Amino acid sequence: MASEIVNRVANSQLITIDLEDYYPKGERTIIDIKAWLFHELILKEADFREHLKNHDWSKYQDKFIALTCSSDAIIPSWAYMLISTYLIPYAKKIVVGDLTTLETAIYQELIYNLNISNFKAKPVIIKGCANKPIPPTAYIQLIEKLQPHVKSIMFGEACSTVPLFKNKK
Repeated sequence: MASEIVNRVANSQLITIDLEDYYPKGERTIIDIKAWLFHELILKEADFREHLKNHDWSKYQDKFIALTCSSDAIIPSWAYMLISTYLIPYAKKIVVGDLTTLETAIYQELIYNLNISNFKAKPVIIKGCANKPIPPTAYIQLIEKLQPHVKSIMFGEACSTVPLFKNKK
């Protein structure tokens, strides 16, 4: 007589966190300010301000923006700050850097605001395979947030995890 197969994973207290589930919708866009510079190298304040004033900022509505300059120009901090004053009414998030910097900043904010009350004193699995560009730093930030509160942290899938942390209490 065959015994019933029991799914111990489904019946356990294990909670899986998939950072892809938190991936915010919205286009990620790089704005390269090189073209707004004199000879793509020199920031002339009056010309720069005029370009910003005449630029169509509405095309960045609900987008995540990474500001960068791909030339070897020295860009003063105030230039990126000035650009952000035009973008703030439209963009969801603005950073100076590349798309990885942008994703890192997005996830930093998401994890900071993550409600972890459902994870307290429970074993947690952080799912590892992702189809979206989740930065490696996001996983570290998640562990920093969870570790003081959870029973254990594992990485991978429920069928094959790598143990990372076990609370000794």
